[in-house]
Amino acid sequence: MTVATNANPNLLVGSRRRQRREDAIRGVFLTAGLSSMLISVAIVFSLLGESVSFLNNIELSSLWTSGWFPRQGKFDLSTLFVGSLIVTGVAMIIAAPLGLGAAVFLAEYAPTRVRKILKPILEILAGIPSIVLGFFAFRWIAPNVVQNLSDQATLFSLMSAGIGVGILVTPLVASVSEDALRAVPRTLREASYGVGARKVTTTLRVVFPAAISGIVASLILATSRAIGETMVVALAAGGSGGTQFTSNPFDEGQTITAAMAALAAGTDAVAGGGGTGAGAAFQSLFFLGLLLFLITLLLNFVADRVVRRLREAY
Repeated sequence: MTVATNANPNLLVGSRRRQRREDAIRGVFLTAGLSSMLISVAIVFSLLGESVSFLNNIELSSLWTSGWFPRQGKFDLSTLFVGSLIVTGVAMIIAAPLGLGAAVFLAEYAPTRVRKILKPILEILAGIPSIVLGFFAFRWIAPNVVQNLSDQATLFSLMSAGIGVGILVTPLVASVSEDALRAVPRTLREASYGVGARKVTTTLRVVFPAAISGIVASLILATSRAIGETMVVALAAGGSGGTQFTSNPFDEGQTITAAMAALAAGTDAVAGGGGTGAGAAFQSLFFLGLLLFLITLLLNFVADRVVRRLREAY
């Protein structure tokens, strides 16, 4: 048996037509990848200029006042941040146990026929428009749930908005967590059963820890979604014309996104007219948008670091 030592290296390259096709496909994918970065940079620059102008046109002390009343020159950021934290916290208290419970049931306990029925129903809940959940929050959740928890609660409160947002993000937690649980190799379950472990022990001590990176990612993703939700909070939390600072979830309040929606609805803010106060109110939209973008970017970085650290390879 002889081995050719003078083989033509061009034979290993392939046809030029195939190379051109591969180069074209590589260029398309590179363009798609770079476009997302360019869009993000464009968003930052479009917000940055007006945000700097906003900070230059106001007294910095107005960023720490008694409430959020932009058309009166009061831009208290703590009012919006605390409102966002309350709504997001209530939403995750609702979504985390419900979503994880649904995910565990679908992945570990539900028969195949039941799973094929329940999984689409759960995903339909994710497709309900947020404005519908907003109406549901102040027309049913507020009078039947929130007002039974506190006599001082009105139809509009941060609590009812948080419960509505929690219902909204529950399918997200359930879907991503269920995919993470089903991705755990079957051999781990069989090994646990082989040493005599029960179903619940296998689920909680073997499968759940093995899928922890995907579960944490689902919770962080749901948190980002809850922070960015607008319509449910705009309808159910109240405070559309401005709100005093409050840390009571049963009071009216605003989040960052709801404040932007309420402010953008005013014609004087959109046009930037009506005097210096209206101009500053208009520019505050860009400032809030920049803050929201940075918060979302930070959460994405945290999620990436956590997932990389907790990820298990099998």
